[in-house]
Amino acid sequence: MRRFVCTIAAALALAAPASAETVLKVSLHSDLKIVDPIWTTALISTHYGNMVYDTLFSVDDQLQPKPQMVDKWEVSPDKLIWTFTLRDGLEWHDGKPVAAEDCVASIKRWAAKDSMGQKLMSVVAELGAPDARTIKMVLKEPYGLVLDSLAKPSANIPFMMPKRIADTDPNTQITDYTGSGPFIFKKDEWKPGEKAVFVKNTRYKPRSEPANGLSGGKVVKVDRVEWVTIPDQQTQVSALLNGEIDMVENVPPDLLPLLQKDRNVKVMVVNKAGRQYELRFNVLHKPFDNPKIREAVLYALDQKPFLEANVGAADYYSMCKSLFPCGSPLATTKGWDDKVSGNVARAKELLKEAGYDGTPVVLLHQTDIAGHNQLATVAKPQLEAAGFKVDLQAMDWQTLVARRAKKEPLAQGGWSVYFTSWGSPDVMNPVSAAFINAACDKATFGWPCDEGIEKLRDAYAKETDPAKQKAIAEQVSVRLSGAYPTFAPLGQFTVPTALRSNIDGLLAVPELALWNVEKK
Repeated sequence: MRRFVCTIAAALALAAPASAETVLKVSLHSDLKIVDPIWTTALISTHYGNMVYDTLFSVDDQLQPKPQMVDKWEVSPDKLIWTFTLRDGLEWHDGKPVAAEDCVASIKRWAAKDSMGQKLMSVVAELGAPDARTIKMVLKEPYGLVLDSLAKPSANIPFMMPKRIADTDPNTQITDYTGSGPFIFKKDEWKPGEKAVFVKNTRYKPRSEPANGLSGGKVVKVDRVEWVTIPDQQTQVSALLNGEIDMVENVPPDLLPLLQKDRNVKVMVVNKAGRQYELRFNVLHKPFDNPKIREAVLYALDQKPFLEANVGAADYYSMCKSLFPCGSPLATTKGWDDKVSGNVARAKELLKEAGYDGTPVVLLHQTDIAGHNQLATVAKPQLEAAGFKVDLQAMDWQTLVARRAKKEPLAQGGWSVYFTSWGSPDVMNPVSAAFINAACDKATFGWPCDEGIEKLRDAYAKETDPAKQKAIAEQVSVRLSGAYPTFAPLGQFTVPTALRSNIDGLLAVPELALWNVEKK
């Protein structure tokens, strides 16, 4: 281990620029391999997007939409015409001005992939750019989630891109990484598996308001940011203690005692709302093309072992059978009270009723992300106890991210189940939660297709009465618990982040934000 730490230290020293510029070195939860935050929902790609791109609206620390690239907006009395005016002086990294037509193209590409974007565009009759600074959106009917959609704080975030890039097919990854955000991505220094480099965008024009959540002024206080890939968590912590890096994004609770003894290190929870573990079904192929077999999984699984194995410290996790974050306005366990509690007998009954024929469950097992690398290994014996045949296939997270996009049958590289987690803001309601989207080919990986769920999501999107919204959310919960399961909730957790004591200004946000961070 000592030799590996020395090797890391040497690599970091060689990577350091010769000038006296301020360099922030961070080790994140995953290596960066996919740099299209619209093509994928991978969290590391969303972090990348927050560095390089900007948004029309963002949310503050209360998750309320605030203007970002937008200067002002107006809504017609009948609530059908929305007019947005861009701030003056916005530029792309190549020096060209940001135009409204760029934003229109960006909204359309984002909306083709994102669950909230799809619902928004379903009520849009016209979206255009009357002039260089004006975006005009005409709706077919009033829609209460316009600003919430454009300010979406987590994957997929509606990042703005130049039209030439945004015109790329949403199912094809972009190859031009020009944005307008506070950092510029140094493609020439990007080495997947080693590091990704960003430099301060000196031409960026931040808002005048102070930073608040993801909103307000994105003032960059360092010259250069290096995402240093260190796969081993113990080595990450050692590098932090030795002052070789400035931040470790995810620290396993069992390593916290090492950090708490050092006065040069501080620990904080950045995403105070936390995250939710989820198991995702692929409904295209056997065995999970059968809803009753998916329901059997809901009975076979037991939440607590997942939380104990992947989080460990009880202070950082909580049992939660709600599809929506426990403690949030829509939290409900309707339909789930007898699920995810390890009822093996009931799971066996359902498999027998469904005529399960022993088709293997291809279980994708991510091996490299802290707090997630024991999800599949916990699931395997639980599923086998219920009578499933399980084929556990190990891979790193970025390989899994590419694999989950495959629709091919199991014998041709397809899959049955994978595990991930979503930030609480991702899953606050039936429209924003990607795994509730059941719009067939328009749904995210797993591709559920259910008219009943989609009608409920439409109803929620059009409803403004909180009591009626809650009632709709409860109907969604019940439907996904039996008639048409699309995923299984496996509990909530928070993750501690560790920083050197000379690092200040890290914002408490649902995703990583490195503007406002100062290295003293």
